[in-house]
Amino acid sequence: MDSLSMEEDILDDSNDFIINFPPEVQRAIEEVLPSKDPLDQPDFNTIDYINSLFPTEQSLSNIDEVVAKMENKIQTIDNEISTVVRGQTTASQDGRQALDDAQKVIKQLFIHIKDIKEHAERSEEMVREITRDIKQLDCAKRNLTLAITTLNHLHMLVGGVDTLKSLQEKRLYGEIALPLQAISEVMLHFENYSDIPQIKSLSDQVKQIHVELADQITHDFKEAFSGSNTKNVMPNKQLAQACLVVSILDPRVKKDLLKWFVNLQLQEYNHLFQETEDTAWLDKIDKRYAWLKRHLLEFEDKLGNMFPQNWEVSERIAVQFCHDTREELTKIMMKRKHEIDVKLLLYAIQKTSNFEGLLSKRFTGITLNEQGKKTPEISDENVELQKSPFSGLIGRCFIPHLKIYIDSIDLNLADLIERLHFRA
Repeated sequence: MDSLSMEEDILDDSNDFIINFPPEVQRAIEEVLPSKDPLDQPDFNTIDYINSLFPTEQSLSNIDEVVAKMENKIQTIDNEISTVVRGQTTASQDGRQALDDAQKVIKQLFIHIKDIKEHAERSEEMVREITRDIKQLDCAKRNLTLAITTLNHLHMLVGGVDTLKSLQEKRLYGEIALPLQAISEVMLHFENYSDIPQIKSLSDQVKQIHVELADQITHDFKEAFSGSNTKNVMPNKQLAQACLVVSILDPRVKKDLLKWFVNLQLQEYNHLFQETEDTAWLDKIDKRYAWLKRHLLEFEDKLGNMFPQNWEVSERIAVQFCHDTREELTKIMMKRKHEIDVKLLLYAIQKTSNFEGLLSKRFTGITLNEQGKKTPEISDENVELQKSPFSGLIGRCFIPHLKIYIDSIDLNLADLIERLHFRA
């Protein structure tokens, strides 16, 4: 009875100290601190443990020895706990010391970072100053280069004006062309400085030289081709060089000179085929075209090399010939329209069409484009159907008189229908 009550007291005491952990916590403890000691088992039972120590009454004889072992074990555990507690205290002190050291290092690191930032800001400011200086130097370089270039151009302009005046007086057109071209280009650089009196004076002198050269060269041409020299003039090197100078001058100078020269070349034609002459009528229209062919051959043989190739003087003569011929034929056909019959009209149209085709093979028609006539575009599929630049240049003067041909066709058709009707 006493032993039973003792066991119950022990059981009650043990229940007061039992701590039950959740299964997952218990598994974690077993993984971290594995142990085979019955005291460490989660299902530890005090009574079962005592019964395992004293399975029989005879085993109670060594209870003192077992108690001594238990007390020693308890003492050992207490010592271990004390050691761990003291170790934790020391670790806490070491951790605090380490934290203080870390804070000191962080402060020093912050100071270093601040110094680096200040150095970076000073370096950035220095770079900005260097960049600003470089930009100023670059601007100064550009200004200096521009100043040197302007001074060189000014030197060329001052010296060139005097040179041009001297060459102009001597009519050395071959030596004028290159410096005149150079000075004309140099003057473009001084357009923004025209408000400077010296520059304006030089500019006015250059313009005056241009005007005087234009008048002088035009006078030289007219003098060379005046009077009886019109047909007998020979290729002139001075005039050929003058053409190069004209190409540099205002385009109107070239245009006026060519207009005068082309009209001069057609003076004989306009005289021979004026409307009062017998050769002016349609039955002799082929003589007009024969005259131009012959004249172009003579012109190109004698004077063709005197003019620059890109002036297309031969084509300009041919084009002006076509304009003059169309105007003259228009006037004479209006005055003598009652003399025109179908045969004569078709003859004139055929000769004119053949002549226009010949011109289209000989010339490109580039001067017609300059005068505003658009050249038809030619495709690969119908090249033969496209009109040449010269097509209709003369022939359109016959359009108002095509009624004669149409009436003739109508008359022939009516006669043919009447004969067919009569036979039927």
